[in-house]
Amino acid sequence: MAERTRVVIADDESIIRMDLREMLNNLGYLVIGEVGDGRSAVNLARELKPDVVIMDIKFEGEEFDGIDAARMLTEERIAPVLLLTAYSQRELVVRAREAGVVGYLVKPFRESDLIPAIEVALARFREFEAMEKQVGDLREALETRKFVDRAKGILTDTQNLTEAEAFRMIQKMSMNTRKPMKEVAEAIILAHQTQQQSLL
Repeated sequence: MAERTRVVIADDESIIRMDLREMLNNLGYLVIGEVGDGRSAVNLARELKPDVVIMDIKFEGEEFDGIDAARMLTEERIAPVLLLTAYSQRELVVRAREAGVVGYLVKPFRESDLIPAIEVALARFREFEAMEKQVGDLREALETRKFVDRAKGILTDTQNLTEAEAFRMIQKMSMNTRKPMKEVAEAIILAHQTQQQSLL
C-alpha cells in the first residue's frame, strides 16, 4: 500500500518538511510535492491529485490555515488531509472535524506514527466517499459521518471488531434494510444507550 501512496506535504518550517519527507521515503511512500502554506497546498493538490495531503494546522503569518485548506480539498473531493498539530484547542478540533479532516498527527511525532495515521486517513476518506455516494450531499455526508463514527466506536467496543469491520457491518445493514447509513448508525447508538440505561 505504502509504495503506491502519493503524498503532498505542507508545512511552513522547511526542517519539518525535510524530516517528514525523509521519514515518508524510508517507509516507502512517494512524496510528489511540498509547499510552505495552505493556498499553495490546495493548488498543488489540485494539480497533482495526491492520495493524501499531510499539512500543518497553522502557517506563520497566514490567515488561511490548514483547516481552511482541508475544507477546500474535502469539498472538491481531491484528497484526504492528515493535519499536523502541536495544538489541542477544542475549537480547532471542532473546526477540523467540520472541515472533513480525516486524521491528526501531534507534533513531535515519530516515524512509526506515520503509517497508522496515513492508513486511517485513507480508510476514513474511502468511507466518507461511500457515505457521500449514498446521500449525494457533502453536508449530509459530514453529518452522517458523525453518527457512523459513534456507531463504529460502539461496535468496536462491544463486538471486538476493527474500525473497518464495524464500517462494513454498518454498510451491510444499510444495504440489507435499505435504510440510509445514518439511520442504521442512529439505531445502533440508540440500542446501545437503551442497553446502558437498563444496566443502571
